[in-house]
Amino acid sequence: MPEALTNDIAVLTTGGTIDKVYFDAKSTFEIGHSVVEELLRQAHVDGGYVVREVMRMDSLEMTDDDRNLIAQAAADAKEQYVVVTHGTDTMTCTAKCMQGMQWGEQLADKTIVLTGALSPARFAKSDATFNVGMAFAAVQSLPCGVYIVMNGQVFVAGEVQKDTENNVFQRC
Repeated sequence: MPEALTNDIAVLTTGGTIDKVYFDAKSTFEIGHSVVEELLRQAHVDGGYVVREVMRMDSLEMTDDDRNLIAQAAADAKEQYVVVTHGTDTMTCTAKCMQGMQWGEQLADKTIVLTGALSPARFAKSDATFNVGMAFAAVQSLPCGVYIVMNGQVFVAGEVQKDTENNVFQRC
C-alpha cells in the first residue's frame, strides 16, 4: 500500500497580481491574503503541500534583498519541490537570482517553479487557477532546477522574458 502524502511541495507566496484585491474601478489595489490554498482546495488537491507566506508585495517594488529572501526561503524549505507564486513583472529576475552563483549550490537539489497570474485570481477570467495547477504538475515532473510556468508553457530560468506589450511570456 502506498504511503500517505506528506508535505512534499512547499508553496511560497510573495504577492503579485495573483493575490491583488481591487475595491472599485477608481481605487488602487492592495495585495491581499494569498488565494493559493483556496485554488488548490477547489482543484481537490488534498494534501502533499504546505503554504508559507514569504512576503506580500508587488514585484515591481522588489529589491535584490527581497529576491534573496525568497531564495533563502526556498533553500530553507525541507521540501525538494518548491512552487513560488510571484508577480509577473519581475518574475524572471527572481528566477535568475535563484539560478545564480550565490544560490545555485544551495538550491541544486530542488525543483523550483515560479508562477503567477496576469489577472487577479479573484477575477472570474483569471489565468491563476490554470497556472497554479500547471506549476504543481511541472514541479513534480521536472528535474532539479529553476523554472517559470506561465501561458501553458514551461521555461527554464534565464531563457524567458515577459513580452509586456502582448502580456505573455516567451523564450528569449
